[in-house]
Amino acid sequence: MLEFLKDKRIMVVAAHPDDEILGVGGTINLLANLGAVIKVIILGEGLTSRSEKRDPINYSNKLKIHNKNIIEAKKHLEYHELSTFNLPDNRFDTLPLLEIIKIIEKEKKLFNPEVIFTHHMGDVNIDHQKTFEAVLTAVRPLEDENVKTLISFETLSGTEWISSSDPRKFSPNLFISLNQNHLQKKIAAMNAYQFEKRSFPHPRSDRGIKNRAEMWGISIGENFAEAFQIIRTKY
Repeated sequence: MLEFLKDKRIMVVAAHPDDEILGVGGTINLLANLGAVIKVIILGEGLTSRSEKRDPINYSNKLKIHNKNIIEAKKHLEYHELSTFNLPDNRFDTLPLLEIIKIIEKEKKLFNPEVIFTHHMGDVNIDHQKTFEAVLTAVRPLEDENVKTLISFETLSGTEWISSSDPRKFSPNLFISLNQNHLQKKIAAMNAYQFEKRSFPHPRSDRGIKNRAEMWGISIGENFAEAFQIIRTKY
């Protein structure tokens, strides 16, 4: 099953710092150790929506810590390249979608991926939704498009909270089995984020992450797994 991902150039496009872990962290670590070359793109700064008005200056010290946390998390997941941007947290809908598309297109041209992982289209988080829309546009299947596979991931505390009656609800059709080491790397990477980790029963807690991996694992007869939705593939 992993043959179409093994040894590939893979780009992960995440809206916020920690989304790369919550959505695909175990799989990043797995594929990086199977020969894939992986680059993570983090579009937003991830913090300033926690105040009534966006004030990056007031958050400058925390943002510096946040950026250090990104690098620490990268070391745990063992992927190869990283690009970060400073789009306004939980305000992607205030930007022209084209601005986000242009960032992704530029990164895609520089890295030349064959596979892209990004957010599920139906998350409650507006930045996740806009990231999906931008990626989908940036990889439209034109004659010279190198991206053969587009895959969406769930983001704990964003995907599972959508209404159960919403037709966009996450419906995975790809499950990637993880071992204990991959799961431990994912949890360690999440713990690198000083401002994002939470206590159980929050989904971003150690136990919440493990429980989710066990749930998806049980669904395919394995101990642990991450779940994804293939949007398009043409191998």
